[in-house]
Amino acid sequence: MSATTIKLTPTLRARVAAVVAGSGRSMHAFMIEAIEQQTAMAERRRAFIEDALDAREQALESGRGHDAKDVHEYIAAKVSRKRAVRPKARSWRG
Repeated sequence: MSATTIKLTPTLRARVAAVVAGSGRSMHAFMIEAIEQQTAMAERRRAFIEDALDAREQALESGRGHDAKDVHEYIAAKVSRKRAVRPKARSWRG
């Protein structure tokens, strides 16, 4: 494992120390966990954006999509555990 130096402002260092105090964890362990969580979140965000851009491209190529009202009704029915009919894609081009 390689070492990396992180420079913290005195205020941030004190905040981290206060959070860690009495937790049984070291400041190092806390920072590693925080970096892991932020990295995972950034990776999920990047994947979400890539999926959204792919979906946009597919919609533009196909000219088909779902009416938002139909999708909202479908999701509401699913959440309520009611029978839900999946909405059908429709052409949005004239």
